[in-house]
Formats: sequence, C-alpha cells, structure tokens
Amino acid sequence: MDMYVEVKDLKKSYGEGGSFVQVLKGVTVGVERGEMCVIQGTSGSGKSTLLNCIGGLDDIDSGSCKVDGLEISGLKKDALSDYRRDTLGFIFQFYNLVPNLTVRENIEVCRYLTKDPLDMDELLETLGLKEHADKFPSQLSGGQQQRTAIARALIKNPKLLLCDEPTGALDSKTSKDILILLEKINKKYGTTMLIVTHNNSIKDMVHRVIYIKDGEIGKHYTNENRIPAEELEDL
Repeated sequence: MDMYVEVKDLKKSYGEGGSFVQVLKGVTVGVERGEMCVIQGTSGSGKSTLLNCIGGLDDIDSGSCKVDGLEISGLKKDALSDYRRDTLGFIFQFYNLVPNLTVRENIEVCRYLTKDPLDMDELLETLGLKEHADKFPSQLSGGQQQRTAIARALIKNPKLLLCDEPTGALDSKTSKDILILLEKINKKYGTTMLIVTHNNSIKDMVHRVIYIKDGEIGKHYTNENRIPAEELEDL
C-alpha cells in the first residue's frame, strides 16, 4: 500500500479559556495515492478543519500529517508556500473567481505558478469550457463558474486535490456533471482527491470513505462496490 496522505494522532483546537474548543481529538487516517476519498460528518465535526490541516491552511497542535512523505506540521512559511504551490489544488464551495478576468485569464493566474502545467486547451476541452474561455464570471452559470474554479486548481497538475463542498452551491444535475468531471480527472491524471461533503450520495463513487464525528474518526472504510458518478442518485 502506498499511503499518500498519512495523518497520525492529529489534534487541533481553537480559542482559549472559556472559548477553547478541541476540534480534532487525535485523528489517525491514511489515503492511498490516486484514491478519491470522501470525508463526511455533521457541521462542526471537524471535517473542513482536517482538510485545512492537510492543506497547510491551519496549524496543527500536535500529531503528524505527512503528504507524499513530507511532514506538513512545523514547516516554515516559505516551505509551506512551496508545498501548497507544488503539490496542492484547492476547490471550495464558493468559486473565488476574479470578476474582471475572463475564464482563460482566471485559469492562467495559477498556470504561472507551476513548472509543469497541464495543456490549457486540453483542459478547457475536458471541462467543457472551450466556448466560454473569453467570458467573464458574471456571464457564466454556477456550474460553469465551478468548472472554471476546478480548471484553475487543475492547471497546476496538482498531485493532491482538496475539495471543500465542491457541489454545495449547485443543483443536482450540475452536481452530477461536476462529479463526473472529478472522476474523469482522477482516472486521466491519477490525482489523489479528498472531498469534504454533506452530500450522502457522493460516498458511493469514491474509493475510500471517512466519517468524522465530534473530532474523531467514526467510521473509515474502502468501497468494494463503487458506482460511477453517472449513476448516482439523490444528489
């Protein structure tokens, strides 16, 4: 087994005194290279915090978080920036597109950050954005904006894609389109993916499912019978 993400006894808290909250209470979990993995749990369970710790957006109180053998906790600011630039792609529920840049320009912003970007035209084609490349975000539907945000994350050819509620703001048909897209990218580029979601159906299409409850791993299993994204229901 080639564990790409290895989290051991990870603890994370916020605040102090009366406002002290222990969000992650010693989480241990691993994800293999090339896997799609869903992280589920109710609001406040710690799933987004776990994603942010792996992404180097949140500091870790104690424990270990390794990605491809690199220990994230304790990295100095410059090394952390390098890690995020060279290894990660982020997709959030809110698209965070630059409103006065076109689709192509929004994607190019990230292309300049990397040594080994994917081919822009191939990516636009794969994501169904070719005919929208010169439009501004305000001229796009929600699904097209999310595709642009995905393209921006992917142009860097990240080894690890972190998705926080990537379908949270989308209707069910558009959600399915986005999930089919993520599946296609996983197959085509072997991208390891961690997807935080409230949506209970998404777990059926991924290789691994992690449930977090009250800051601890409730359940953790690999999916023996994956369903293609195309066949997911109740999105």
